[in-house]
Amino acid sequence: MRRVAAGIARRQGWTTAAALGLVALIAWAWLVRDVSQPMEMAMGWDSKRALTTLAMWFVMMVAMMLPAAAPTILLYDRAADRPDAPAPTALFLAGYLIVWLAFSIAATALQWQLATLGAIGEMTMRAGTDSLAGALLVAAGLYQWTPWKGACLDHCRNPARFIARHQRPGAAGAIRLGLIHGGYCVGCCGVLMTLLFVGGVMNLLWVAALTALVIAEKLLPKGQWLARASGAAMLAWGAFLLVR
Repeated sequence: MRRVAAGIARRQGWTTAAALGLVALIAWAWLVRDVSQPMEMAMGWDSKRALTTLAMWFVMMVAMMLPAAAPTILLYDRAADRPDAPAPTALFLAGYLIVWLAFSIAATALQWQLATLGAIGEMTMRAGTDSLAGALLVAAGLYQWTPWKGACLDHCRNPARFIARHQRPGAAGAIRLGLIHGGYCVGCCGVLMTLLFVGGVMNLLWVAALTALVIAEKLLPKGQWLARASGAAMLAWGAFLLVR
């Protein structure tokens, strides 16, 4: 009986992993499609443009954050196989994505404001001056060294400890856990996402570079030190742009 249960758990784990991979691939495919149709995003701001931009940000956050969050989601999926465990993984993921949807709304509002002020290009969606780009880099670099960044990154790097500390039974417990994990992830990576305005919001190479940094910080053995090293590099780059 235990062998059967173990086999079912393994199959469920592979199914969850495949589903996460498929969602991430679809998100990246959407981004590639948007890059090939820039004129849809380039003409003025109205309710349609705002909703299109919100969809772009949310899909981009799914594409960038889901790979780094996968170990926590899969570990929770294993825990959810136990009779006394919280509700299914889908609810945990829903809570997690709700937080990034809220972040995407804020990012859309920021982009709208910057575009209205002429601080970013309508087509490139990147900072129009070295001063703005430098300020964003300096702010992100400083944040990489703060205790808040360290605490949030520590939670993201220790999923077993996080789940054991915060899980609660039932559907509400699953959504709550997803919301908490999403909050820590925004605390860890939200400031980094503002650097999309430096390289270009729809610059796929820049998006991929930031995704790689997020994954490395959360999954590599020396992720905490990598965060600080990247922060030092951001500070140097930002200072150069500000004084140039």
